[in-house]
Amino acid sequence: MFSRGEQKNLIFVVSIFRKLMDNFIVSARKYRPATFDTVVGQQSITTTLKNAIQNQSLAQAYLFCGPRGVGKTTCARIMAKTINCLHPTEHMEACNECESCRAFNNNASFNIYELDAASNNSVEDIRNLVEQVRIPPQIGRYKVYIIDEVHMLSKDAFNAFLKTLEEPPAYAKFILATTEKHKIIPTILSRCQIFDFKRITIEDIEKHLAYVAKSEGVSAEPEALNIIAQKADGALRDALSIFDQMVSFSGNNITYKSVIENLNVLDYDYYFRIVDDLLQGNTSDILLVVNDIINKGFEPQHFINGMGSHLRSLLVSKDAATVQLLEVSEQLRARYVDQATRCPLPFLVKALSINNQSDIDYRSVNNKRLHLEVNLLKMMYVEMKQAVPPPNPQVGGVNPPQQQPQQQPQPQPQPQQQPQQPIQAESPTAEQPPMVRQRPRGGGSTISITQSLQQATEKEEEEPTWDTPFTQEQLKATWHEFIDRYKRISPTFAAGLSKYEPELREGNEIHFHVDNMLFENDTDGMSALRNHLKNTLHNNQYTLHPELMDKPAEIEAYTDKEKFEKMAEAHPELRKLQMELRLEGDL
Repeated sequence: MFSRGEQKNLIFVVSIFRKLMDNFIVSARKYRPATFDTVVGQQSITTTLKNAIQNQSLAQAYLFCGPRGVGKTTCARIMAKTINCLHPTEHMEACNECESCRAFNNNASFNIYELDAASNNSVEDIRNLVEQVRIPPQIGRYKVYIIDEVHMLSKDAFNAFLKTLEEPPAYAKFILATTEKHKIIPTILSRCQIFDFKRITIEDIEKHLAYVAKSEGVSAEPEALNIIAQKADGALRDALSIFDQMVSFSGNNITYKSVIENLNVLDYDYYFRIVDDLLQGNTSDILLVVNDIINKGFEPQHFINGMGSHLRSLLVSKDAATVQLLEVSEQLRARYVDQATRCPLPFLVKALSINNQSDIDYRSVNNKRLHLEVNLLKMMYVEMKQAVPPPNPQVGGVNPPQQQPQQQPQPQPQPQQQPQQPIQAESPTAEQPPMVRQRPRGGGSTISITQSLQQATEKEEEEPTWDTPFTQEQLKATWHEFIDRYKRISPTFAAGLSKYEPELREGNEIHFHVDNMLFENDTDGMSALRNHLKNTLHNNQYTLHPELMDKPAEIEAYTDKEKFEKMAEAHPELRKLQMELRLEGDL
């Protein structure tokens, strides 16, 4: 049992605690802007409103629209307070000392009405508002009606509001706020001045959070505030709510580690490690990092989205002119610039393309983890191709000739001497990475993903000039050789080539006929054909020209009489025979 003195002390502590709890105000309300100058991230709008007040050119109705938490209702209240201030400053800010300002600060102003359209959206509610408009203000010059979430009004309520909104009394001003502008009928939009509020930048949110932290005596790392600003997605109110949550979680010392733990954010160190491993070709380390990420409960798509943002940050860090687009702390920006200097530009572009396609295909795959790992290995393969120039693509297992000095003419190749090798990829060797098989679109055989990746990811490099002359006969032999080999991969493509013979024209132009131009869209087949001609004929200066075959003219249907007339035109004797035999009627 407690003594009487201990009981008194305990009661005193509990009463103080309750008092503190009762007086607690969330940061979003406590640090809500009270003047135009303190509004965060909407300078163009606040400047326009201040100029309108100064020039006494106020419209009868305003529409503030934009995403949540960007200051729409706050600006509406500041404007209502300022236009009723009896002694505004020279910068068109409320004085906070006159009778009107004090009444507003104490929530006792009879000149400012706030209506929540979400719960007051009927015709009767609007009629009551219209009745109040008839009463002039008692203090100040204007009666201001702030209607929040105005898109929630019913169609009949909008129609009942139209006349008053268009021609209100001179002392009545309407400020409408909404997050869904597209739901407001055009007749309302045409009667308002429209202000589109933008999302607040990460830099502005971070600065405001630093100000709030300093005012509250909270120590916060810049990286931690940056993560909170990113998580808020342009909404300052959300950022302040997260800030209060972090203060409750970690006390008066907000660290980067505590933020990512509490908000379930993937540490950017993972992305830096992955990119370093991609550059160095560390396959095992990449798989271990992916395993660590998944074991911590993160979805693979969460990592894919973050990887895309990281690669984009590296891309803009390649140039001093674009590095300012990074909305990160100075320390982290320097780290991005350092890693960007080690990343070739083609690698970043191809890796971004692979990552974007991975995000698109994510929902359609069954094994999410394997999907992520394969796409990371694709990115690593891109970097390996940048570091070590790959051999020229092979078609049908035929190796391209070595570059010869220009002074020595190359021997003319004979197509019939080329070895007959299967067109599908050979088994992996020490010089070749293991190949993953996939089914081609044209038939039942398989081709290697590695071979397709090689064509899709490597940048175009200058090749040696091969200009060995060849004849029409050599072209036909090489053409039919390719058709015989490619039947295994795409019978349809090979059948289309076999219908018509190619024709060699001046300037090494190879013309061939096709039934339809969709034939040219088979990029795999056309690429294989080009490589086969190049490697077999030792010539890469030729050009392919597919030509669409003309359709045969449609046969007209003739009646018996029309048939006779046609025959009579060709053979006049038939007409004479008709007259002699006295034949009439349809023939």
